[in-house]
Amino acid sequence: MGILIAAAKALGRLVAFLVISALAGALVAGIFMPVAAATWGATNGTVQFFDDLPTELTVTPPARVSKILAGDGSEIATLYNENRTPVPLDAISPHVRNAIIAVEDYRFYDHGGVDTTGIVRAVVANIRGDRQGASTLTQQYVANVLKENMLAKGEDPTVVLNGQKGIGDKLREMKLAIALEKKYSKDDILAGYLNLVFFNTHAYGVQAASQYFFSVDAKDLTLPQAALLAGVVNGPTIYDPTAHPEASVQRRDLVLDAMLKHGYVTQKEHDDAVTAPLELKVSPPRQGCPYAAQAQYFCDYVLHQILNDPAYGATADDRYQKVTRAGLTITTTLDPRLQAPAQAQVDATAGANPDKWGTSLVTVQPGTGKVLAMAQNTRMLAGQGLNFVTNYNFNVDRTDAKGNDLGGAGGFQPGSAMKPITLTAWLSEGKPTDQMVDAAKRRYPLNHPWRDTCGKVIGAYDDTTVSRGTAPDLQNDEPQWYRPMTVREGIYQSINTATFASAAELSDFCDIQRAADALGMRDGGGKDTKLDMSTLGNLLGGLSVSPLTMASAYATFAANGTYCTPMSITAVTDAQGKKIGGQTQACQPGAIKPDVAKAATNVLQDVLTKGSGYNIKDDAGKTITLGVPDAAKTGTNEFNSETWLVGYTRGLATASYFGEPLGNPEAHMGRNVIVNGRYWKNIDGAYIAGPQWAWYMQKVLNLYDHGNFDPPPPSLINAPKK
Repeated sequence: MGILIAAAKALGRLVAFLVISALAGALVAGIFMPVAAATWGATNGTVQFFDDLPTELTVTPPARVSKILAGDGSEIATLYNENRTPVPLDAISPHVRNAIIAVEDYRFYDHGGVDTTGIVRAVVANIRGDRQGASTLTQQYVANVLKENMLAKGEDPTVVLNGQKGIGDKLREMKLAIALEKKYSKDDILAGYLNLVFFNTHAYGVQAASQYFFSVDAKDLTLPQAALLAGVVNGPTIYDPTAHPEASVQRRDLVLDAMLKHGYVTQKEHDDAVTAPLELKVSPPRQGCPYAAQAQYFCDYVLHQILNDPAYGATADDRYQKVTRAGLTITTTLDPRLQAPAQAQVDATAGANPDKWGTSLVTVQPGTGKVLAMAQNTRMLAGQGLNFVTNYNFNVDRTDAKGNDLGGAGGFQPGSAMKPITLTAWLSEGKPTDQMVDAAKRRYPLNHPWRDTCGKVIGAYDDTTVSRGTAPDLQNDEPQWYRPMTVREGIYQSINTATFASAAELSDFCDIQRAADALGMRDGGGKDTKLDMSTLGNLLGGLSVSPLTMASAYATFAANGTYCTPMSITAVTDAQGKKIGGQTQACQPGAIKPDVAKAATNVLQDVLTKGSGYNIKDDAGKTITLGVPDAAKTGTNEFNSETWLVGYTRGLATASYFGEPLGNPEAHMGRNVIVNGRYWKNIDGAYIAGPQWAWYMQKVLNLYDHGNFDPPPPSLINAPKK
């Protein structure tokens, strides 16, 4: 029986030999003997099939790393689908080039893309029962290019590299390799291969592999390091030195043997390299905004500015592919000189923070709209230093951030930080800041005669008609403020009834909406719509607004009425350094009248010297001041759970926020709480958000203009004499 089985195997191998030899002959004829091929083609379909195959191969640029940079060129983060940094051949160690040729294709510089000697050798080896490939480096490069082309189109490239290719696939690959050799030099092909080939899920191309496994550039690889990487190519999983060190060393030594055999190293060089220990110095790549070197959430904001912009692709997937594969350089407005103090301050504000209080700072440059800093007291991943982990970006609108199904934080109730909107409307009508209003009035019934050209005013305050849907009479924090006072005092003491009295005396209530529009106020919930000021409760900050929106609005006052849309990206360049995008300054001089802005600033300065901002104190009870001209407004919602101070110098406008950031303002109230070891009966905008703003601004104000504000005209200050 054994003799019969052996005979059967021998017969099978003979048949296989004849079939494979015929195929090899066809290939040889089709590739290298056109005359013979033409003669044979009449009777052999394989050669005809080969002749009909295309010869054009589009070598698209391989996927490479995109970078997000701060304004000074420092790195914020890298983004990629494949971690790859292409380098020229002269930036790759000769040891790598020699090793890869010795082990993968030692006749590389002799053949024309397909090695017929290698094909015959592989045929014989396979007949003997030994598995041996015959693909040249050029063919392997072709296979990798085809894979990259498919990935770039969003197609599945598995069949290209899975080792189960059919005869047609192999023939196509061979003909493309021949065509490639006619178009490119050997060195170009070798460089393309080394920059494209897969080494590890963290490393595509030899430069990334060198950095990942050894923390060196490809040009600095030693002989044993180069041999190891050349060995990994044959089986990235089984020869991964981080997972299978013994197998990787065995494979390395086989590569060294091949280098010795083909004359690339001397016996001594070979022997020294074989005895060299495996000394890895792994540098895992940290890609994506969660691993940003600075400003995680600003990074995420910038990324969403790209992903939401059709200028970078027709679909969201197109834009994602562009960011992760095209090697973009995205230069931003971030100023690290501000970002580092902002991050340090928000981290210090809430301490260990077991109750998950959120705190944030965002700074905008007046007159340009540039976002200079964006920080919050959380991290995107566990183990990054704080116990508060979230994807929510506290500083931006919901559509500008990622998160759970809500999409992002989407803003917070600004409370009294909205009162300057009504002040702006008041001043826009030419009314002076020192005019008296009746802040004793607490009741605005359903039939109150509001004068509004925009439409109907919604809401009412009246104890006697609560059953009909009105709110109770207006409330101030303390009883002594129900009295006549100036509009100025109503703002700097943050008196609710004074704000309503101002609104009631407007010739057109719609001027409040116009003021909000001019200051760029919009719904933080991601609707990208203007903030609707027709509801009375919104005069006191009932709607959610993002800190970035608030900072930009107050920056308009600092810039004497010029509103600038927030911008975060100054330039986007492609892998060749060509500018393909970026944001331009979108500023509107006179969005509000310059004199109106000056007068509003004049009032908001009083907030910090004799109003609600005077309660910005350190732990010893001493008032914290900047020592330069500044203006601000505090804000607190009705649950004391969302608190603010938004303030500015001439050169910097910053929104400081402290509160419940995850959408539970009623359940997580700021009353009878301990924050950073200190007990608070009630949290107010001046108590935590205020010092956070002041300490941060002290550190950075000298970096930008902090001179005197322009004086307002007397007509907008002094009340007319009776």
